[in-house]
Amino acid sequence: MFNTYDVIVVGAGHAGCEAAAAAANLGSQTLLVTMSLQNIAQMSCNPAMGGIAKGQIVREIDALGGYSGIVSDKTAIQFKMLNKSKGPAMWSPRVQSDRMRFSEEWRLMLERTPNLDFYQEMVSGLIINNGKVEGIRTSLGIEIKAKSVVLTNGTFLNGLIHIGDKQFGGGRAGESAAYGITEDLLKAGFEAGRMKTGTPPRVDGRSLDYSKMNEEAGDIRPDKFSYSDETKPLVHQRLCHMTYTSLDVHDILREGFDRSPMFNGRIKSLGPRYCPSIEDKINRFADKERHQLFIEPEGWDTCEVYVNGFSTSLPEDIQFKALRSVVGFEKVKFFRPGYAIEYDYFPPTQLKHTLETKLVDGLYFAGQINGTTGYEEAASQGLMAGINAALKVQEREAMILKRDEAYIGVLIDDLITKGTEEPYRMFTSRAEYRTLLRQDNADARLTPKAFELGLVSEKRMRRMEEKFAASDAMVSFFKETSLTVAETNPILEEKGSAPIVQADKMFKVFSRPQIELKDFLKFEKVAAYVAENNLDREVLEQAEIQVKYSGYIEKERNNADKLTRLEDMKIPIDFDYNKIKSMSIEAKQKLTKIQPITISQASRISGVSPSDISVLLIHMGR
Repeated sequence: MFNTYDVIVVGAGHAGCEAAAAAANLGSQTLLVTMSLQNIAQMSCNPAMGGIAKGQIVREIDALGGYSGIVSDKTAIQFKMLNKSKGPAMWSPRVQSDRMRFSEEWRLMLERTPNLDFYQEMVSGLIINNGKVEGIRTSLGIEIKAKSVVLTNGTFLNGLIHIGDKQFGGGRAGESAAYGITEDLLKAGFEAGRMKTGTPPRVDGRSLDYSKMNEEAGDIRPDKFSYSDETKPLVHQRLCHMTYTSLDVHDILREGFDRSPMFNGRIKSLGPRYCPSIEDKINRFADKERHQLFIEPEGWDTCEVYVNGFSTSLPEDIQFKALRSVVGFEKVKFFRPGYAIEYDYFPPTQLKHTLETKLVDGLYFAGQINGTTGYEEAASQGLMAGINAALKVQEREAMILKRDEAYIGVLIDDLITKGTEEPYRMFTSRAEYRTLLRQDNADARLTPKAFELGLVSEKRMRRMEEKFAASDAMVSFFKETSLTVAETNPILEEKGSAPIVQADKMFKVFSRPQIELKDFLKFEKVAAYVAENNLDREVLEQAEIQVKYSGYIEKERNNADKLTRLEDMKIPIDFDYNKIKSMSIEAKQKLTKIQPITISQASRISGVSPSDISVLLIHMGR
């Protein structure tokens, strides 16, 4: 019935879709197995992609030839660049998505991908022999052989849904949980744990009074995620809205605390710290009189609405009563209540940087199975697992992104080096080189790597090179061209910046914090240069960043280069840390468990001190 595949991907969420696309695009015969082909790339929680740090990840996925950025652009209903009031290292793109079209577009793109087959059934086990994965076993007892397997099971592994004092098995609302895989992995020697996440009620937008809420519009000049010319920025956008909870709402919610699985002991696992449920918020922040609720439409045409900020597992009657006390929700009608879900995960310290497991050769984990939360984090892991599974089968060198190369590199290194005991979410603060890892330059950082592998076309590679050549040329123009006092001071005075007393180079004038890109274009010489070279907004913004932040970028690059020297210091495989007498016991235990591959990775392990690293370096003859 089935031939032997190069790569089998289990699960068709965001991680699974990216993994399957990447492996297939690298030429590997790939099978994507899911319990429901109708729910491919389902947005199980909020209908949005991107956000703080997450938007940078989507840009990186796109730069590496992944599909998330393209699908997001094609199905977006609103675009916002977050944090524009801060420096460009903090700018983060985010789109509001059409949930149904997002899933449809992903399926259509996958169906157009060569080398990719599909199969709908529950995977109930793995075929593992002599420490190597050899395929999967389905609930019908069918065995499908493969040279590598990528597990992207999301919240489905022994999933348990909670609504008040009710609980039932499920991977998400209306879908069965997956059973059998956890048990096989435990038999193979893996450690497992439980995590929790949640989702808010979905309501009928026709029952809301938007006139009582604040409008939340998209950008006046919306951008897009993908660097390719396959997508275009939005012309029309849908409005979102914002309202607030109140003390009355909080009092009603407290009425259900005795039946809340969070507080009565039914839920024992940890949920995402940075996306708490509404009951957790009013309990932890009892001094707050109100909390924001963002009212997000689920698509262009549907009346279904997502109540962002009201994630809950309280009894449905309490959910309904509390929401009816929110301004604008006085006549709200439910589509479905919110719920919490517990599921199995596997501590990611059991993985290599490639996302291959240390215990089983050819087996890869990606997404919530590794303890992460969020579509974007999952998609990026899926992409890297799919790439590395295919490269391993093809006996090619693995692809590993370093911390100074991508947020994806930070994410994976954090997971396998530090592990996580609560759902991991990416933030800009987790990246020590965030000035280098901006959303605007992901193509410069990563597209050459993807082109070398064969994941992006020569056309995209040339387009990237032309963009940065044009911005570099413009920066050189600024460095070489002078401005007179007469043409400069009127604009400086207008911006509240000190006047110049003699002619000065454009680069120095434009470096001032008060001077923005729109001010550059007020100078005739600049306007003429832009017109003559037909420069677009991407090139202009890139040039502005290079001018205004060149000092910060250079300093961060120097720091990254110093760290690279430690990255080049490899630790022998199966190094015996116990023979180092002067190293702390905790360091020995942590290093033995995680088995870092470089001195740099070892230095980032919690419990390993600088003195432990010094001892290790001496022992290695450094």
